[in-house]
Amino acid sequence: MRVAFFGTGDIGIPSFRWLLAAPGTEVVALVTQPDKPVGRHQEIQPPEIKKIALERGVRVLQPVKMRVPESVAEVQALGADLIVVMAYGQILPKGVLDAAKLACLNLHASLLPRWRGAAPIQAAIGAGDEKTGVAVMFMDEGLDTGDVLLMREITIAPDETGGTLHDRLAELAPLALADAVALLRQGCAPRTPQPGESVTYAGKLTREHGQLDFFAGRETVARKVRAMNPWPAATTGFGGRRLKIFSATPFAEPVLAPGLLRTREDGLLIGTGDGCVLATDVQLEGKKRMDAREFLRGNPITDGEIAG
Repeated sequence: MRVAFFGTGDIGIPSFRWLLAAPGTEVVALVTQPDKPVGRHQEIQPPEIKKIALERGVRVLQPVKMRVPESVAEVQALGADLIVVMAYGQILPKGVLDAAKLACLNLHASLLPRWRGAAPIQAAIGAGDEKTGVAVMFMDEGLDTGDVLLMREITIAPDETGGTLHDRLAELAPLALADAVALLRQGCAPRTPQPGESVTYAGKLTREHGQLDFFAGRETVARKVRAMNPWPAATTGFGGRRLKIFSATPFAEPVLAPGLLRTREDGLLIGTGDGCVLATDVQLEGKKRMDAREFLRGNPITDGEIAG
């Protein structure tokens, strides 16, 4: 089976590695986003998945725009039996969707139709969902609207962060993909249309999505902190600078005004709409990430100081 893999984000790496090792499977190309500037010095870096492909001698395509005729023709010329997509980063036109002889499958990090879109992992944690998973669907021209082949679910842990859930779903994805490929080979892969009700969307994250609203309840604030860890990170204002918060435990007491700051020997208390949260892992703009106790030694809180 000739397979083309479309992916840019690290979440797709375990599935790409599985395809490289799967018996009877030839990965004919990796299609990924162009190299881009990364880090403080904005050095041009390739996606990590590209490095793996080059090490294995896999052809790499990096079209700037997938919708232009030249890019579509390049994919069609691969002669792929199967196209597998996970966290690629561009909408695929019909010419690409139809290029695979057998199927064009997408691995999506949610239990569809809940959390269609670009940031399903953070959305599931932020909403307090108890479960999530990986859906394998037949792609169509809509946004995560295709028929579902299968889904595999996991429980979201009480202390789950965006980073830990990302990694767990990355490891779950190749297991789901293996089952899906086996069904395709047997010619009995189901196609279940997604229900029209219970559809939710999770749009692309920006840094602004990390801004905390302390008028919300303590559980809501704490979930948002976990969801946005490590990126874009939950943030608030502190002394005219941005303070990132990576860990926050909710407490019913003491009841503090929303945003009101208090020190405690084990961290920084911040008032919410119905109690407070204890921040224990923070990073002040321009400084390194540190334990909140260390942060408070260099940044004492004045009476009545408000975050935001």
